[in-house]
Amino acid sequence: MANQRTITKEISLEGAGLHTAGKVSLKFKPAAVDTGINFIRTDIASRPIIKASMDSLLSQGQGRRTSIGKDDISITTVEHLMAALYGLRIDNLYIEIDNKELPGLDGSSLDFVQLLEQAGIVEQDKPRQYYNIRDAIFVEDDGASIIALPSSEFKISYTLSYAHPLLKAQFLEISLDTADFKKELAGARTFCLEQEADDLKKQGLGQGANYENTLVVGKNGVIKNKLRYEDEFIRHKILDLIGDIYLMGQPIKGHIIALKSGHALNIKLLRRIAQQKQRSSSAAIGIDYHPHEGEELDVEAIMKILPHREPFLFVDRIVSLEKGKRAVGIKNVTINDYFFKGHFPGKPVMPGVLIVEAMAQVGGVMMLAPEENRGKLAYFLAADNLKFRKTVVPGDQLVLDVEAGRIKSKTGQVHGKALVDGKIVAEADLMFALVQG
Repeated sequence: MANQRTITKEISLEGAGLHTAGKVSLKFKPAAVDTGINFIRTDIASRPIIKASMDSLLSQGQGRRTSIGKDDISITTVEHLMAALYGLRIDNLYIEIDNKELPGLDGSSLDFVQLLEQAGIVEQDKPRQYYNIRDAIFVEDDGASIIALPSSEFKISYTLSYAHPLLKAQFLEISLDTADFKKELAGARTFCLEQEADDLKKQGLGQGANYENTLVVGKNGVIKNKLRYEDEFIRHKILDLIGDIYLMGQPIKGHIIALKSGHALNIKLLRRIAQQKQRSSSAAIGIDYHPHEGEELDVEAIMKILPHREPFLFVDRIVSLEKGKRAVGIKNVTINDYFFKGHFPGKPVMPGVLIVEAMAQVGGVMMLAPEENRGKLAYFLAADNLKFRKTVVPGDQLVLDVEAGRIKSKTGQVHGKALVDGKIVAEADLMFALVQG
């Protein structure tokens, strides 16, 4: 399996936004393993970091570009850079940016690719983590559609079809595991129809576009420019699709079959892939749980909600969360847990009271996650209808499934179940007091 990669040295780039025409400077910096792709807005005093991931995706209502953001701070037109990063297999990077839109450059990914190659690319000491499409996914909108199918490689089959002689039905299939990205896709430039140009300007789009960085297609051909590829238009659509998909936060393996898709539909597919990934994660631990929305929290995120710390934090991960309604957490029980030194040391058994505490901590995350409860503490008050059905021993994985009962401004009741291998080992009704921290 291939290892993660980053660049070897810092490197800079300047340009103007394709849609806003705003001048912008970028500075690319190496990043450690598992950092991901992170943008830093240096024009804002707090230097907010926006991770290129599903959590940062913004509504694609404006179209013609893909945007990410956090707390009313956005970065737009990220797709060409993200495609370059995918093509070069760069996993970890810091990108300092002093405006809200990435530079349009020549309308393709080529300048990004050349710059990053100039910086040098180095393998890191940890394998890449791929997400494998498990089951078929289908999305459609207004005559456009995308299907994602399981595959041992990342392959795209794209059909383009516009009501224009130069953009008539075309088909291209390319495998991203074996293709020379720089040769086949990186130089494919963005395009628009001549008849669209004025309307786009009126919508506030394309303010930085010109005949050099955008292929403007007129009745008789491309205006004041020449094609780099005979089928450059379809290659650019594939480029956009790759850049959008890399906002998954990790590379994928799957066969993507697209018909006339654009950014909005690409992102719709991406959200469906993320939902499948979350359901797969739940199924892998034996939970029949299919949330319509949710998020996964690692231990660092959990500690931003709960005051608990080692050795009294008994939740390793929240795998599903419906804020104020339901949560599913994981506790991996190991012989290194401190309580085994004194609790039945000859035959280690996890104390039942700590199983209840673990359920209570998951319940606390669920109740404190909504914005109206941030900054509060959840004090565990009582446990009713408590039942222990089976011992828990080193090597077990505790699945902690907590569902809300009555949640008020100052109190909350939940029902918790602890499971091992899909079987209930303990359950209880728990009550909390919600107080300001």
